[in-house]
Amino acid sequence: MTPVPAPRTYLMCEPAYFQVEYAINPWMDPDRPVDTELAIKQWHGLRDCLLALGHTVHLLDPEPGLPDMVYAANGVLAIDGTAYGARFRHPQRTGEERAYRRWFQRNGWRFVTPVHVNEGEGDLAYVGGTVLGGYGFRTDLAAHRQVRDVFGRPVISLELVDPRFYHLDTALGVLDPTGPGQIAYYPGAFSPASQAVLRHLFPDAVIADEADAVAFGLNLVSDARHVVMNSDATAMAGKVAAAGYLPVPVELSELRKGGGSVKCCVAELRDPR
Repeated sequence: MTPVPAPRTYLMCEPAYFQVEYAINPWMDPDRPVDTELAIKQWHGLRDCLLALGHTVHLLDPEPGLPDMVYAANGVLAIDGTAYGARFRHPQRTGEERAYRRWFQRNGWRFVTPVHVNEGEGDLAYVGGTVLGGYGFRTDLAAHRQVRDVFGRPVISLELVDPRFYHLDTALGVLDPTGPGQIAYYPGAFSPASQAVLRHLFPDAVIADEADAVAFGLNLVSDARHVVMNSDATAMAGKVAAAGYLPVPVELSELRKGGGSVKCCVAELRDPR
């Protein structure tokens, strides 16, 4: 059956101050030059792509001194009018927390301040009424209990074991969040026990290989029909197409220098209002 696309609402932050000034994941190299002007141009290409697909994009104002604010997915998990904020692992990003809190409170959301370290949709994926929670590098396992209590939804904890895939959204992408849901994932990023959980829950998942994951092919955004993904992940695009979706490639070479791609730049706002 052909998936049916649905309009989404997203939050993004322009990379006006984006630079790689420190290294807090294996992809970041402060000695590798970053073209901020090109990063802004590529980011606008992603935003324009989402708008052209019929989605709504809200903007979070970037702030000087916070170069990673462009990775908006890391700042929040937003479901049913409630926003669960991030508590970042590394001090370089903690200043972002207040910016997200201000935005959601000003826009009428119920905002929940986290007790435990977590990095929003970087490690929390919503699919089929369930939250898949990554842990091992950036998010504390204890945060999953608070997510369950805040949203009243089951949380399935998945252990990440490869530091290259330090966030869940680098190792797993949600293709269709509705019904039982469908995902794509790279098994090698997870512990054997978590691989077994994923096989059981998602027997029809699209399975990525290491090359797909290294090309950030799983760091994607989907409306259940169109899958917006990194243009370098050509093999992954073929697997997505074979599963019945329409891959939509975008170029984000500069933002990949910070260890992120499409999904990292896009937080989804799930608000029934």
